[in-house]
Amino acid sequence: MPTEPVRPKLDLAMPVHNEGASIKNTLEEWWRELSPTIDLRFIICEDGSKDDTKQVLRTLEKELPMLLDMADARRGYSGAMTAALRASTSPYVLTSDSDGQSDPRDFRRIWEMREEYDLIVGWRVNRADALLRKVMSKSFKLFHKLLFGTRLHDPSCNVMLMKRSVVEAVVPKLGLLSEGFQWEFVARALQAGIKIGEMPVNHRFRASGGTVVYRPSRVPGIAWRNGKGLLKIWREGSRSE
Repeated sequence: MPTEPVRPKLDLAMPVHNEGASIKNTLEEWWRELSPTIDLRFIICEDGSKDDTKQVLRTLEKELPMLLDMADARRGYSGAMTAALRASTSPYVLTSDSDGQSDPRDFRRIWEMREEYDLIVGWRVNRADALLRKVMSKSFKLFHKLLFGTRLHDPSCNVMLMKRSVVEAVVPKLGLLSEGFQWEFVARALQAGIKIGEMPVNHRFRASGGTVVYRPSRVPGIAWRNGKGLLKIWREGSRSE
């Protein structure tokens, strides 16, 4: 009697904050797209939501393969994403935001590159963000390239597929940039000599609500803290060479 082929295991790590209106559709869309060919598990780090996100996630936990970590107090985007990666165990881990801007249909092309690279970073070719956010990212991209020689088109993209070896090499070093998770992750991956590829991905408007991190009044402070943090990471790498 023929046996069914073993499906590859994948953990999908997501931080979730105040996404009660859309998180069900977001997770179900990922599930529909990936589960036919991938043994998928969600690693959800809920980050002190004040709406009905917790209740929605408790219901979804009964319907979908999920490791759910909920918190009463905010730990921030970087803290929640790092916690999700630490909780992962699968040979491959995918990261994504939970706001519906990432398109699960892009996963197949990224997945096909998994043997060629250790880390694959998305490249948002038509970015559906506010102008201020895009200007900030472009400026930091130039600074990132100056410090780390970054050749990626979009080093702050939240869609990343990584091997278990990358999680083990990079995650223990994270924690310096509380508002710049992807910037720090890519910088430390470059310093570790990890083989990185990139893939163009679709970027959609948020499914609901708006960003709570990159509000105009907060952008100058975020830019200052991230700039200092990246410089510190560069100095750490220079001393270890």
